[in-house]
Amino acid sequence: MEPLKESELILNPDGSVYHLHLRPEQLADDIIVVGDPQRVATISQYFDHIEHKVHNREFITHTGTLNGKRITAMASGIGTDNMDIVINELDALVNIDLERRILKTEHKALNIIRLGTSGALQPDIPVDSFVFSSHGIGMDGLLNFYAAADQVIEKDLTHAFRLAYGPDNQLPIPYIVKASEILEQRISEGMFKGITATAPGFYGPQGRQLRLVPKHPYLNDLLQQFRFGPHRITNFEMETSALYGLGKLLGHQTATVCAIIANRANKTYSKDYKTTVVKLIEEILDKVTR
Repeated sequence: MEPLKESELILNPDGSVYHLHLRPEQLADDIIVVGDPQRVATISQYFDHIEHKVHNREFITHTGTLNGKRITAMASGIGTDNMDIVINELDALVNIDLERRILKTEHKALNIIRLGTSGALQPDIPVDSFVFSSHGIGMDGLLNFYAAADQVIEKDLTHAFRLAYGPDNQLPIPYIVKASEILEQRISEGMFKGITATAPGFYGPQGRQLRLVPKHPYLNDLLQQFRFGPHRITNFEMETSALYGLGKLLGHQTATVCAIIANRANKTYSKDYKTTVVKLIEEILDKVTR
């Protein structure tokens, strides 16, 4: 096996991976990923002990222990492009020998749980509730850049959504990937469940209009009305499809739980979403470390 070239696996002088600035010993097997860098400290304040604090750009990582279990809290920043960096570099930390630049013979699977904020698309999902993403719809196109993408998408569900979405060669081809069944059983009890649509932007790609008019003004109606067997699209956010797609390609367990801070169908918004996010953090920490 030839070593990976320096231009492909970029390392810092201390041997850490380029963007996350982490070394293997600074990472736990259970990882909670959030978009907001300030939210990492909100999570790690519950730790019994913090071993490592690492900060580079928007990527902040705290690793410590809670209830005797080692856990990492990490900020990914916003968007599937950032998630592409996070998942690939997390995988490199555990499945590539960074000193020799070669793939390890034994694969290691991480548990990666994203805690996000999101807007509900269905009128029956109230603000300040939690939604577990049974699937992620990639409206971003990221997974299509990887050769093995067809091996991890839900083909029938993806085909049905593409038919409803309609052909438009100016937009990325959507894909749908399923969450980890292991993590779903572990953390989803008591939550709404459904398909999460991952958009490559906050305004036009999610049907919002300020001064620019969206190309598809009825996109949210299409998403809200889509059905395939028991499946429906519950909410909008900006990272899940990349987390699920890349995670599955690389052999990791991945899941997303979102605090619903707005309902796009009812035009309502949480009056105290920060309290809701704290409740979500406490619930997930309990389920992960019990």
